[in-house]
Amino acid sequence: MIVMKFGGTSVAGAENLRRVAEIILAHRKQRPIVVVSAMAGITDLLLAAAHGAAARRDHELERKLRVFHNRHAHVISAVVTDSKTRARLLALTDQFTEELTRILTGMSFLGEATPRALDAVASFGERLLVEILAGMLIEHGVKAKALNAQRFVITDDRFGAATPLKDLTYRKCRRAILPLVKRGVVPVITGFLSSTREGIPTTLGRGGSDYSAALIGAAIGAREIWIYTDVDGIMTADPKVVPEGRSLAELSYREVAELAYFGAKVVHPKTVFPAIERGIPLLIKNTFNPAFSGTRIVPRTTPGNPIVKAITSIGPLTLVTVEGAGMLGVPEITARVFDTLAREGINVLLISQASSQQSICFVVQQKDAERVRRALEEEFARERRQGDISQIERQNGVAIVAAVGEGMRGTPGVAGRLFSALGREGINVIAIAQGSSERNISLVVSERDRASAVRAIHKEFIR
Repeated sequence: MIVMKFGGTSVAGAENLRRVAEIILAHRKQRPIVVVSAMAGITDLLLAAAHGAAARRDHELERKLRVFHNRHAHVISAVVTDSKTRARLLALTDQFTEELTRILTGMSFLGEATPRALDAVASFGERLLVEILAGMLIEHGVKAKALNAQRFVITDDRFGAATPLKDLTYRKCRRAILPLVKRGVVPVITGFLSSTREGIPTTLGRGGSDYSAALIGAAIGAREIWIYTDVDGIMTADPKVVPEGRSLAELSYREVAELAYFGAKVVHPKTVFPAIERGIPLLIKNTFNPAFSGTRIVPRTTPGNPIVKAITSIGPLTLVTVEGAGMLGVPEITARVFDTLAREGINVLLISQASSQQSICFVVQQKDAERVRRALEEEFARERRQGDISQIERQNGVAIVAAVGEGMRGTPGVAGRLFSALGREGINVIAIAQGSSERNISLVVSERDRASAVRAIHKEFIR
């Protein structure tokens, strides 16, 4: 068994859906389980309609509902030839649009868009698309069945970004999916949809369809999980920044986790974890170039791989520095800094501390910078008055650039080559961090130097 997940761009219209159906048909003997996102732009449209309804901008509502209805009706008319199947799917489109209208009208009446209501609205795109794709496969002689993952992906009640209850989810997945596969049926399953134990709709958050695919693959013991996107796998660098960047044949789980954390957009970071638990390889493939092998993600890469596999970046961000002579030898200062950030719910992307212990700096999202500064000023008001902490400074407009590769472990001179490459380009490094695993060297530069830094490191290590 394999799990095949197709993202929104892969199913964005009639021609793309035909291509997806062909790919599934070509791999029928491998007993595929298919996970599908909504058509590109549909989830955004639905959420915009919900927020507009809550703001009582009712003049927008009819147009957005018409777009939702017409995009799906057009696709159904283009890809489904059997008159009974087409009539059923068109009737379902009408039914979903009417149901959406009732929900959105209620939101307009109440004047609010709760996270719970938003999750309910966001579900309609995927729920309708799995019916369409299953209908297409049936027309091609394949036994197929549309499944709503809300039946078996069970989560807590954190609406908008729910956390799966894994043991329960795995049991329910096996009960819902394996009997179908044994009968030769291809399950076509919604992507990021889930529900609470009580059956209240939740979602796994944007990008959560990858997570769903990995959860389902882990639950049923899939041989591999294939994630289809619109690029040829994971690249050595963003091709918009480095035109000569190329697709990587293989990455380890840990390399992918590092790349995803620091801005690579091909794989959702959470996707890696269910696969790691079960040792299931992932393949990142291109819907529009299906013959290309793509990138294989495995527990461990083969020996002899390049020192640096890929370079990624994220920005613009803010660097916050806490500095003062009174920090020397006082361990609770660092603990209090990060306790404060935790209370504020701030995600820290990178940490660096001077060996003198007189300063610590960290990187946060730019949108959080002022809240961080205020919280730290309040926490350390006494130390500021006493002069133990001389400044709490923020520097906007920075970026993190990360060089990632298993081959960096135990290889001397990697950091020297990296900083020499940046020096030749006149790029100033503001802060540095390297984990003890030696799989990643991360550095902070000005956002204006971000692209140049990526290109310089790529040129030095990837030829």
